[in-house]
Amino acid sequence: MTRVNRTEDRPVTTVEAHAHAWSPKTARVRFREGLAGPTAGVAAGHTQANLIAVPADWAYDMLLFCQRNPRPCPVLDVTDAGSPTTVLAEGADLRTDLPRYRVWRDGELVDEPTDARAYWRDDLVAFLLGCSFTFEWALGRAGVPIRHVEEGRNVPMYVTGRECRAAGRLRGPMVVSMRPVPPEHLRAAIRESSLLPAVHGGPVHCGDPAALGIEDLGRPDFGDAVTVADGEIPVFWACGVTPQAAVMASRPPFAITHAPGQMFLTDARDEQYRLVGVD
Repeated sequence: MTRVNRTEDRPVTTVEAHAHAWSPKTARVRFREGLAGPTAGVAAGHTQANLIAVPADWAYDMLLFCQRNPRPCPVLDVTDAGSPTTVLAEGADLRTDLPRYRVWRDGELVDEPTDARAYWRDDLVAFLLGCSFTFEWALGRAGVPIRHVEEGRNVPMYVTGRECRAAGRLRGPMVVSMRPVPPEHLRAAIRESSLLPAVHGGPVHCGDPAALGIEDLGRPDFGDAVTVADGEIPVFWACGVTPQAAVMASRPPFAITHAPGQMFLTDARDEQYRLVGVD
């Protein structure tokens, strides 16, 4: 099973105390100016997205990988080769408007810049994938605690023992995010997230982390450990960091991704992706 080489931990806090009230455009401007940090709780009610950009000759493999693994890799948009723009955010620049990026060469992490323009190439095709931060507003409205937001941490993410369905040259394990949920809120957490399949949907597992091949909740592969109180249930959702695990396992010559937990803020509202008529 592939495991992640963790980079040096940084102190993690929310990006700014009033970031929940920002518009997506304001958030993107602040990130373009160099502000970095986890985007959980930023621009309330707006859809967040994971990013992976690969050379055009790998783009079909990536699209097929996403199609075959829709829970961790729900596609919201795919750009034309070389284009840093997306229909999800007017005037945005995918090279500058995320808090932090990761740059990969032959499956190895080589840099984590806050501006990717120096690395962007004319042959890159960017994929924007749904992010579970989007449904956290629905969880919060239903009374479900969001522990990493409460503690000012990045959401904990784990590489699992579940292999994704391979696609062409791409293979790798599923990555999951974890939120501890009190038993009385479990039904609401499942219901509210399941109504948003375009941003990962309902949990892939509730309970014993060993069933996913996770040995220690206190040592996430990405993000930060959070408090799990006595009696709380670890609940795991498929995570859009899964393509980064595929990059490490499959070693394409080049890729640019978001830094885990530091997402692209779109102009789309959460309601655009919420199923209707099934409440």
